[in-house]
Amino acid sequence: MKPKLGVLVSHPIQYLSPWFRYLAGRLDLEVFYAHRQDAHAQGQAGFGLDFEWDIALCEGYRHCWLRNVARRPSVRSFSGCDTPEIYDLLRTRRFDGFLVFGWNRKSAMQAVMACWRNKIPVLMRGDSQLMMKRWWAKSAMKYFPYRWLLPRIDAHLYVGQRNRAYLKHYGVSDERLFFVPHFVDNGFFRQEAQKAEKEEKGSEARARLGIPNDAFVFLFVGKMIPKKRPGDFVRACLKLFDTADGANAHAILAGDGPLRPSLQAVSGAHRIHFAGFLNQTQLPAVYQASNALVLPSGGDETWGLVVNEAAACGVPAIISDAVGCGPDLIEEGRTGYTYPVGEVEALADRMRELKRTSEARPEAIRHALAGKVASYSIERATEGLETALAAVSRT
Repeated sequence: MKPKLGVLVSHPIQYLSPWFRYLAGRLDLEVFYAHRQDAHAQGQAGFGLDFEWDIALCEGYRHCWLRNVARRPSVRSFSGCDTPEIYDLLRTRRFDGFLVFGWNRKSAMQAVMACWRNKIPVLMRGDSQLMMKRWWAKSAMKYFPYRWLLPRIDAHLYVGQRNRAYLKHYGVSDERLFFVPHFVDNGFFRQEAQKAEKEEKGSEARARLGIPNDAFVFLFVGKMIPKKRPGDFVRACLKLFDTADGANAHAILAGDGPLRPSLQAVSGAHRIHFAGFLNQTQLPAVYQASNALVLPSGGDETWGLVVNEAAACGVPAIISDAVGCGPDLIEEGRTGYTYPVGEVEALADRMRELKRTSEARPEAIRHALAGKVASYSIERATEGLETALAAVSRT
């Protein structure tokens, strides 16, 4: 008999749906969603426009929509997901374990309390890291509540090294820690990037933006909001363009958001191209059209899944040293580089360095990236989840 796993998620998320479909073939899985996110609400989250994801989010696995009784339903606040019916639902289900994604919404804490009441083991997966900048008083206020809560969770599915350090900081013991890495649908991105190369979609994307085929292209993918620091990327590009190494360099910004007008004003008539918002099925072609990804975010970027996407497409990355995935996905000079967050001159230097490295030994970089992709995959995450589920079921 397959182990029975319940899952609570705030809303359908494009990165999680492929995992749920995969898990449905291995476990008796039921996913509960706390909130129906519409196109307008997604746009309000910083994307800059209303949209729907162009991949199936709720197909291929059993799921249930909970009734959200919040006064202002949303995924952007703790009180925006309020689903008290989870208490009755968990009393009637016989789950071997129940997975909750984070604890920053009321619905998540309701699920934890319901599990404790019904003696269902709780598994939790988040990606918080200690690099996140917080006012010292806020950090002090949450320390003791977190020290009380987190060690009482039966199993923590940590996504990477910094997330593990965060959980250890709040008193979680080693035996409750299981490695369930962050990942993207590597197969989808790899296959679509290969398809884009075969059909010359990358060349078409360059042509649409006015980028020569022999140019070296740096790429930013994400919301144009302050925490992503896209301005650092633009300023570093301008510095690079003023050097001999940057003579054939161009930049693409894929995304939208409130900072876009000011970024375009700074960019002027230089070789910086704004591709606008790109949906999931459009992203592989722009990765294929690029030579390197740049993610300049601060510590609020608790992971950075665009780095996984780029790696799956064979593209190395330069990220700030505050981005959560750094210790896991970046091997200096092999899969990319890091630099001190906010130091634009250092970012420009790393861009120059990666350009030289990529041009000198592209096969070595692709081989190193393939190794990372194998370790941060749907298969590796599932292995860790199944190990954790077996462990809590025995206790």
